[in-house]
Amino acid sequence: MNPYLVIGIIALYFAVIIAVSYFSARKSNDSDFYNGGGKSPWWVVAFGMIGTTLSGVTFISVPGWVASPAHMTYFEVILGNFLGYIFIMYILLPLYYRLHLTSIYGFIEQRFGFKAYKTSAVLFLLSKIIGAGFRLFVVSLVLQITVFEPLNLPFYLNAIISVFLIWAYTFKGGIKSIVWTDMIQTFFLIFAVVFTIFAIKDELGLSFGEMSSAIGHSENFQMFDFSNFWSNENNFFKQFISGAFITIVMTGLDQDMMQKNLSLRNIKEAKKNFLSFSLSFIPVNFIFMCLGVLFVIYMQTKGIAIPNKTDEIYPMLATHYLSFGVGICFILGIIASAFSSANSAMIAMTTSFMVDIYGLKGKSEEHLKKTRFIVHLCNAVILTLVIILFEAFNNESVVKAIFKFAGYTYGPLLGLYMLGIFTKIKVKDKAIPYVCAFSIIASVLIDKFSETILFGYKFGFEILLLNGLITIVGLLIFHKKNDKISPITNSFSIEK
Repeated sequence: MNPYLVIGIIALYFAVIIAVSYFSARKSNDSDFYNGGGKSPWWVVAFGMIGTTLSGVTFISVPGWVASPAHMTYFEVILGNFLGYIFIMYILLPLYYRLHLTSIYGFIEQRFGFKAYKTSAVLFLLSKIIGAGFRLFVVSLVLQITVFEPLNLPFYLNAIISVFLIWAYTFKGGIKSIVWTDMIQTFFLIFAVVFTIFAIKDELGLSFGEMSSAIGHSENFQMFDFSNFWSNENNFFKQFISGAFITIVMTGLDQDMMQKNLSLRNIKEAKKNFLSFSLSFIPVNFIFMCLGVLFVIYMQTKGIAIPNKTDEIYPMLATHYLSFGVGICFILGIIASAFSSANSAMIAMTTSFMVDIYGLKGKSEEHLKKTRFIVHLCNAVILTLVIILFEAFNNESVVKAIFKFAGYTYGPLLGLYMLGIFTKIKVKDKAIPYVCAFSIIASVLIDKFSETILFGYKFGFEILLLNGLITIVGLLIFHKKNDKISPITNSFSIEK
């Protein structure tokens, strides 16, 4: 594609996003940055959360994954995700609203203590910096190929511009702006996928019924795998259970995902938002996977070889084989999917640092506004550096290892919340940072050597469960005796 055309598309896209951000935040005060004034429309939040959840990695990787031996078994994870959303809706959301939290890690402070609280915030910030950096790195690679390389511009300039664009429409309005801009970005994301599906249908000369039949009869249309539980990481039960807990930690215990929900007027609207979002999440992901099957059918029909890296399928077909319109929609879709995840991540990082690390009490609004501006800018700089480092170590195994480590950091959060919500046990606060660090290290080592020490067992996403279990065991070792505390699910009260 012509790089100047791509620049024009991107410029027009961000002109719309920045305009929406400006008008939605023009009457905002400092507290609105964190909670949107508690007036966000639930249906806008629900639609926008689809885009936040479906990152640029999902936009490219899920259709490509279908062409791999795993086929459509990712759908097993999606079904598990729905179970996790139900848990969040009925357990976590009522808890957060009852405690009137701005940062969800305030619960950890009230339940366990100061050091546990700070540890939770640090784990989140570490996870989010790496995760958001990786998602932006993926879209930056596409922009590098389509825009920056043809113009002989370096990758670091690509990273700086990408992050600056996010900073430009988030630094003022915060979550109040993100709620509305994410709705627009989700629309572009879904429209790009649907447009691509119909473009391939027309190019293959198929009716909608014929296309549906071809997808359904494809050997890649395999959603469930019940074989070999011990050594098969795509086994249904592994994927389904892991999917539920992945959702609990990466949505319910993630400030990024929960901040939008806490910007709603009340718990009733929050539940309505979450139910709508979770029900729509399944068909949207199913459409992504059907697109992947259609890619395989198209390449087989046209005699196009499937690349070794299946993540390259969508970019390759959209920019070199399919119509001009598909190319434009792909650029819009990849930008929308990546930036809808990264922008809320940057807001959540700023919120967590200001609320959990720096503290808001006893400071004037003017002082907090200036500090928040500096923190938000620093987060943008850090995110830019992370993207540049990913490019410098552009080795797939290294990138996967770093991204997987970001997932490990959610394990201790899972352990802390499960013990905190469902038991009366109190833990020695000073020991909690060490327990969390040990859990991460132990999980990494067990995952690496599991096939040797566990008689061929291969961990998939369920390594998260082991991580959380190790944390719980460690916390129990350092529990305090003769403490009285009511379970959170009934009533939250600590007797001093």
